[in-house]
Formats: sequence, C-alpha cells, structure tokens
Amino acid sequence: MDDVVSAWLTRAQRELHRPLAQVLGARTAKAFSTLHISTAGELLNHVPRRYLTGTETTDLSRLVPGDEVALVADVASVSSYPINGPGRRERLELTLTDGRSQLPVTFFGKDWLVGYWRKQFTTSSHGIFVGKVGSFHDRPQLTHPDFVMFDADGRITGKADKKTMATQVMRHGLVGLYPATSKLPTWTIAECATLVLAQAGAQDDTLPDWLREQADLPSLWDAFEEVHHPHDPASAARARERLIWEEAIATQVTMAARRRRAAGRSAPACPPRPDGILADFDATMPFTLTGGQQQVGRTISAELSGSTPMQRLLQGEVGSGKTLVALRAMLQVVDSGHQAVLLAPTEVLAQQHHATIRGLLGELGAGRVLGAPEHATGIALLTGSMNAASRRDATTRIADGSAGIVIGTHALLTGKVDFADLGLVVVDEQHRFGVEQRGVLTSTPGQHPHELVLTATPIPRSVAMTVFGDLQVSSLRELPAGRADVQTTVVDVGSHPAWLSRAWQRAREEVVAGHQVFIVCPRIDAHEPDPDSSDRRPSATVEEVCEMLAGGPLRGLPLEALHSRLDPDRKQAVMDRFVAGQTQVLVSTTVIEVGVDIPNATMMVIMDADRFGVSQLHQLRGRIGRGQLPGLCLLVTDAQPGTTTRERIDAVAATRDGFQLAELDLAQRHEGNILGASQAGRSSPLRLVKVLEHAEIITAARELADAWIARDPEDPRLLDMVAATEQLAEGDLMEQG
Repeated sequence: MDDVVSAWLTRAQRELHRPLAQVLGARTAKAFSTLHISTAGELLNHVPRRYLTGTETTDLSRLVPGDEVALVADVASVSSYPINGPGRRERLELTLTDGRSQLPVTFFGKDWLVGYWRKQFTTSSHGIFVGKVGSFHDRPQLTHPDFVMFDADGRITGKADKKTMATQVMRHGLVGLYPATSKLPTWTIAECATLVLAQAGAQDDTLPDWLREQADLPSLWDAFEEVHHPHDPASAARARERLIWEEAIATQVTMAARRRRAAGRSAPACPPRPDGILADFDATMPFTLTGGQQQVGRTISAELSGSTPMQRLLQGEVGSGKTLVALRAMLQVVDSGHQAVLLAPTEVLAQQHHATIRGLLGELGAGRVLGAPEHATGIALLTGSMNAASRRDATTRIADGSAGIVIGTHALLTGKVDFADLGLVVVDEQHRFGVEQRGVLTSTPGQHPHELVLTATPIPRSVAMTVFGDLQVSSLRELPAGRADVQTTVVDVGSHPAWLSRAWQRAREEVVAGHQVFIVCPRIDAHEPDPDSSDRRPSATVEEVCEMLAGGPLRGLPLEALHSRLDPDRKQAVMDRFVAGQTQVLVSTTVIEVGVDIPNATMMVIMDADRFGVSQLHQLRGRIGRGQLPGLCLLVTDAQPGTTTRERIDAVAATRDGFQLAELDLAQRHEGNILGASQAGRSSPLRLVKVLEHAEIITAARELADAWIARDPEDPRLLDMVAATEQLAEGDLMEQG
C-alpha cells in the first residue's frame, strides 16, 4: 500500500490516492467498497447529490416504496399506543404533511423513549426525516427514520437518539445528502469525509496557478472543504463546479498527452498503388460508393500514406457501409506489403465479417494459390472456439504473412499470435475492448500500426471530445442506395393486449411471403437476472417465448433459439441455418445486435422494448431492412404513455436518425452506457462531468489542457494527473480512446 502512495510525484496526489483503510481503518473502508470507493480522493469526490436547508418542504405524493429518502415535512398529528406484552413498550405514530399529501411514520420503543420522542414532535412541527420508504395497507410509510426537528427560526429543537445527523446540521447549516447504502448512511459518509479532510491537511493544488486564474477556479482543497461543509447553496455549487473542472481538465490533459505520444511514433507508410489488390477490388466492385464513403476513404488513404500512426474513429449509422470503408483501408495496407487485422468483439460477428469479406473479395481473397489473381491475398480467421488443427493453420498463415487480412476475436490478443508485419488494426465495436487488450496489437516494438476504430453507435460531439479526444473522428450519415425503409411501431400491450396476437399473425405472414423474422428478448431464461430490478413483472425470456410460439401462433414454422449460453459450434450452426434460410424465425437475445447481415430478414419483434436503451434498440432495428425489402420493427411494451420510459420508446419509433437518438440516450442515461460499456463496479474518470450539460466546460478545458502540455509537459502535477486518469480509465469508458 505504501508503494502505491509513494509512486506519485506530488504530495497532493499521494494524499488523494492514500488507501482509505489507512485513513479510516479496514472495517470502515470495506463498507465503502460497495460504493466503489477505495481511496481518500474517491471519497472526497463522492459529493452530496443535493442539500437540505431545513426550510424547504418535500412533495410527499412522489414517494415510492423501497426508496431511501431524506424529506422535509411538517408534523400534522402525534399519537402513541401501548403494546401488549412484557417490557412496557409503546408505538408512536406521526402523520407528516407537505400541505397537500400525508405520510404515516411509526416508531416502536420503551415507554420512556416514546415519551421523549413525542415531546420533541409536539414542541416543533418541522423536521428532516431520513429512512427507507415502506408500505402498509398499500400506502407508503416510514418506520424508525432518523430525524432532526427545527423551530421557526431554523434552530434544532430535537433529534433522534443518533447524534451524527444532528451534528452535521448544527456544524454546517446545510445538510448534504450523499449517494448512500443501508450500511453507510449519508451522515456516516459526511463524518468520514470530514476525517479525511482533517488528515490530509493543506495541500498544494493539482493545477498550476496560471490555469486556475484563467478559468477563475478556487483551489481544489478549498472546494473539497466547501462541498462537504457548505455554508450556503451558492458556495456549495461553486465548489462542485471546481470538481467538475478538475475532471474535465484531467480528461483533456490525458487526451493531449496521448496525442503527443502518438505524434512521436512512427508507422509504416502505406501509399495507394494504382495496380494493386485495392485497384482490382474497386474495378470489380458491384456497387457505387456513397459520397460519404468516398470522402472518408480519401481521408483514411492519405493518413495511411504517412509515417505517423493514423488514429481515427469512424462512426456511422447502422448499414452505412463502415465495413466496406475498413476493407478498402485494409487492402491499401496489404498493397504495401503489410498485414491488416480486424478485431471483433464476438465470434458471431468475427465469423460474419469473415464471410462478408470473403464474399466481397472473391478470388482476390483466395491467397497466393495456383489460378488466383496476381494480387490476391489470404484471409485468416482466428477465434477461441476453433479446434487445434484450424487454429494451428490460422496462426501459421498469420506468422508467415500468407494471410494479408486477419479477422478474429480476443483470441488474437493472447500474446501467442505472431504477425509477419502488422500495418493496420481495425477495431469493430471498440467499446468491447480495453486499452491493455488493444495494446497487445498497437504497442508493438518499433513501428506502430495504424489504427481505425469503428462504432455503429453515433456519438455526440461532446462525447467524442471527452472520451475519444485522442482520435480524429469521421462520420458516415448517408445510407447506400437501394436500402429499404424500416417502419417502426410501438405495440402497447398495456392498453391493447390483443395487439400482440396481431403481431404474431403479422410475423407468420412475413414467413409465408418467404421472408425471415427476428424476435428479441431481454433474457435467456427465468433464472437470469432481469435488466429491470424494480417491482415490475419479469421480462420475456428466449426459452419461454420460443416454447409459446412453437406451440401456438407460429406452430409449424422453422423456428430456433440463439443466445450466449449455447456452445460455439451450436451457436454457429443456428446462425448458419438462419443465413441459409432453413430457419425462418430466430428468437434471440441481443447477440444479434451488431454485424449480423441477413438481407432476407424483414421483420423484428422486440419484447419488453422498454428494458433496452435507445441506442441498443436502434442497433437491433438495424438488423432488418438491409436489402431491398422493406422492414417492420415492432416495439412491444407495457410502459405507460407520458412516462420517461415510454417517451424513449416513442422516440425510437419516430426517427431512424441514430445521431438524434444518441443525443436523447445520452441525455437520459450515463455516457458510459450510451457507448455500451457498463460502469457498474468500476471507478470512472467521469463521476461528475455530464458531457451534454458541461459541453462548454469540456471545450474550455481542452484549450487549457493543450496550453498546459505545450507550456510545461514535464510538470509533475501534469504527469501525476495523466497517470491518475489513465489508472481510472483501465477497463472504463475512457479506454475507448
């Protein structure tokens, strides 16, 4: 532990990275692990989500059983009743009110304690109550909440037998409400933050004085003091903004450092050839590139021609032709005598890419064999489920260079794969890979390969600037000519249960017409945790829907199930039968979310569509309408009209503009989720920054970060900030850069 602390160049970072166990003790530190807090700095950056002044009033009509709440209300009535049995116990009942709604509150205790409480509630009618909302006779209620009572002038007149809450109120005036757990109530977190601040003492700032002056920022340690011990709402807001700036500048400095490192590396120059495999491919390509594909292709071609590693993110609408752009880049690299790798997150997607690229190249992908065209190259596929002989053959062709194009999954990242001369790494659905994983391919000794990152999730500019700040960004918005329209309709089974029967009838009609249908469910079976942990009914499962359809509405139709628990051979066999048209209905989880290309698939039914995010629904919908046949996507939901959930579903139905939907998704959900990366259980460099809300701060922070790294790239504060951010980014959304 001491080695970790001493690794930092500045005392401020040493204090921020001091293990919490050293400051608070092992037992308390363990309790913080559920909040993913393990260092002093993480605790200091765990700030109150809001503050109570003791003079406001909470809307009691919006309370939901199961919620942990802190509310301010008046006491409307007080009564106590003896409890039969030994021990002279009593029940105390309050009625709280906000002036419109009421909430019952119950306490149990010895008669003397109930008498003590009752006196406090009759002396003063206004207080703060903190606890978990329960339910009694189908009505919300509180049982044994913590409380602090006030008089008309805001002075404390009574409190529960727990002292911590009252201490916070008396000490600081405002009551900070932290994201908390049952074992770590907000008052305990406040006390622990106070202890950490006291032990850390005064520290130098993490930012240089000139930078803070330009941005008009208070010192970091003053901000920590004020955000945890605020004297008024304005000072608390200013302190929180300083912490937001800290995150934004740390992120942008890290991105600037990455760009600086990349600029100092060399890459193999791969200029286009007029007579190579790319020229042959373009001459035989059976369709015309869109204007967007041509423009992005020219940009990538120019960057591949240089000796500085290309680092480009290509984002594009579902079906916009990113794979074709990537393939042309790979062929340009092969023309220069180097290899190109396409890294896919799943075996299904890797196999799909392999089949697609082989189909596009035809004889040009047959390798250097008798009868093949002069510029033909080999294509190797490597996945984890391949048998030993197939794996040995693939790794041999990769090592001797006979495979100019290599396609694979994480199996390529084991360190046991030797490349003859790697010139380009294409990473598809980049958020599925970590920095350390990709570094196996992109951080080779000597020259660094070029890197092209693909994503089918459109990314708002503010996200791109924050999360992909070391990549140049290109966008494909135009769909290739001939792509059919996809009609999206919400099937409201809450208000119209019979509509689902019509949906299955419509699916049968599509199959009878010779087409194929996807049916997507949130879960595999009833044993799998539900994506929605609320009290709502369980979501649909692949197994249940399969059984129901096979024995009912779709009886007699070729129908199969696909999900992640199937062994790889069976999974591939199911996909192969669906691709070949032998299976006409595929019931699956989101394993078909990306890359699956079935032009004959014209209909998709998404069960419990409200359990998926906006971008995920858009991705799923992109699996149909990929040929010239029109598509129909049905979003089945029981979400009530007017709710945020229903608004999300309606928005997907209203537009196919993925960039517009990405903005909506980002506004409603965490920016990590919009990129498909789960933030659960991880620290994040972006705890407070919200990339839409703080777009102006992000832009200004980027300018300041560039100025700082140009002015003093060896500043220990800068080096420590980059190291700290990179450490947080391991396995997290910033690693996508």
